[in-house]
Amino acid sequence: MTRRLAYAQLTNSIGDGGFLVVSALYFTQIVGLSAARVGLALTLAWGVGAIAGVALGHVADRLGPRTTAVVLAAATATSIGILLFTRSFAAFMLVMCLYASFQSGLQASRQALLAGLTTPEERTRARARIQSTANAGIAIGAAMGGFALHLGTEAAYTAVFVIDVLAFVIAALILSTLPETVMTRARGKFDVLKDRPYALITLINAVMLLYMPLLSLIIPLWIVQRTEAPTWLAAALLVLNTGAVVLFQVRIAKRANGLSQASKLVKHAGLIMLSSCAVFAASAFSLGAWPVAAVLIAAAALQVLGEMMLASGAWEISFTLAPADRQGQYQGFFATGTAVARMVGPALLTTVVLGWGAIGWLLVGGLFVVAGYAMGPAVRWAREKNSTSTGAAAEDLSMCV
Repeated sequence: MTRRLAYAQLTNSIGDGGFLVVSALYFTQIVGLSAARVGLALTLAWGVGAIAGVALGHVADRLGPRTTAVVLAAATATSIGILLFTRSFAAFMLVMCLYASFQSGLQASRQALLAGLTTPEERTRARARIQSTANAGIAIGAAMGGFALHLGTEAAYTAVFVIDVLAFVIAALILSTLPETVMTRARGKFDVLKDRPYALITLINAVMLLYMPLLSLIIPLWIVQRTEAPTWLAAALLVLNTGAVVLFQVRIAKRANGLSQASKLVKHAGLIMLSSCAVFAASAFSLGAWPVAAVLIAAAALQVLGEMMLASGAWEISFTLAPADRQGQYQGFFATGTAVARMVGPALLTTVVLGWGAIGWLLVGGLFVVAGYAMGPAVRWAREKNSTSTGAAAEDLSMCV
């Protein structure tokens, strides 16, 4: 059954890959919106989506994650279709908020569905397989989007949007073939908002996720502005990252056996990301185009290793510490770390890395190390809180008996 969940992820990831590549140019060149307005709308949309993801995750806990995921996949397809007819900034902002909300809720629902379809021992490895599949899908979609950019016509861009709509419709159909997995109906209202240890873990994970804007924005700009490497190397590093995740994510996820091992993975990820940042900083030296390219490839290899270790540890922690009947809202809350990193990261990292150079790289690396080392104590706090709550519940039950 997890294979079908992976197929659903593959189809909508192909759509996502194409959308990510062409959407910015479509809305600036075809629709005629300014780049500043597109950026503002995306920032607001993902901020709204982060909040909506928690609420829709709670809906998944109440109605069932399979049912919720099917509805949200179809809703995502609808919102993408509406974007093709959107021409004003206000309408664009509104539809993008809906799109981001549906996407965030879909992610939370799929995570809750995965938790229901697998045993605790299987979840992280199953999530790793799905992530590998998703990366392959994004690569396929990005290639499709790249071809549309090469053509540069409105028809080519529109075709990518239509394929994205169909991808989410197919994903909804695949998800509908899975069984509903909700076992107990969650009655509490957003209990995750009261769980301070889980909130701290989510914040730490958000700091670690700053590698995302590093990869998509800062590294390409760094290559162009601060190094002697050829500009096409930015695309090659993205291919390296995607391929490594496809090939090695499942293998690394096998090391995330329990909370202790998962915490160690996150700690070691922080150290490896520091090493990556140090090597990226060294690429600014005048060594010649090809030696600098080799340095950048080494830095990117370290970065993707840290990324895979972080992902494996974070999945294990987020699943294990979430109550069984509230996986939806907890996974929705944990996913807000991604939105925070995407919202805060570009401005912060542009200032620190591109503005301060090598020192900025080392400061960012130090931030990864601090966050990685903080994960262990935060997980122990959450584990102690859960043990206390379980003990109190058992005591209340014995008194009732």
